[in-house]
Amino acid sequence: MDKISLKIIIAGRTYPLTIKKEEEAVIKEAAEKINSNIKKLQGSYAVKDMQDLLAMTSLQMAVQMKSGGVASTSVSQPDFSEDIQKIIEKLDKAL
Repeated sequence: MDKISLKIIIAGRTYPLTIKKEEEAVIKEAAEKINSNIKKLQGSYAVKDMQDLLAMTSLQMAVQMKSGGVASTSVSQPDFSEDIQKIIEKLDKAL
């Protein structure tokens, strides 16, 4: 499996990732969804703190997953846990 380097932007920050080529579209789509949700929250509320916006976005997405609002778990989903953990670590260091 070929690995590629990819830079994604989430909440105005760039995150370099090394991923499998077949995961690229899913990761880009996820980043777009996160950024879109952040913009919606910014437009709806007077919240300016990016950490608060990211936390609310995470909460909304987790609720959607639990309630079945996101693709069914019976469909094979790539494992992004390592990449997500790296992003969380970078966010923790930045805050």
